[in-house]
Amino acid sequence: MEAIDLNLSQHAKIRSQQRGIPPFVLHLLLQFGARVPAGKSAEKFFFDRRARKHVASYTGGRIKASDEALDVYAIVSGPTIVTTGHRLKKVNRH
Repeated sequence: MEAIDLNLSQHAKIRSQQRGIPPFVLHLLLQFGARVPAGKSAEKFFFDRRARKHVASYTGGRIKASDEALDVYAIVSGPTIVTTGHRLKKVNRH
C-alpha cells in the first residue's frame, strides 16, 4: 500500500484531537474507506463493512472489523481533510 500524507485543515486538527481520533485511523480511513459525495467538491470517507474487513486483514487482526475506533468519518475536499467525527448514524448512499 502507498503511504498517504495527511493534509488536515486547522479545523480538522482541532476536531480530531477533541474527538480522540488518532492519525493512524485517519490514514486507514483514506486508504481503505468507502466514499460518498458530500457537497460540491467534497467527499465523505467512512468505514463500510468491506473497508472494515480490509483494515482487519491489513493490521493482522490488531484492529478488528467490529472495533468502535472505526466508527469515524472524514470530509475531504481536494487533498485536504476538512473535518472529522464519529459516525452515529448509517451513511445514506444515493
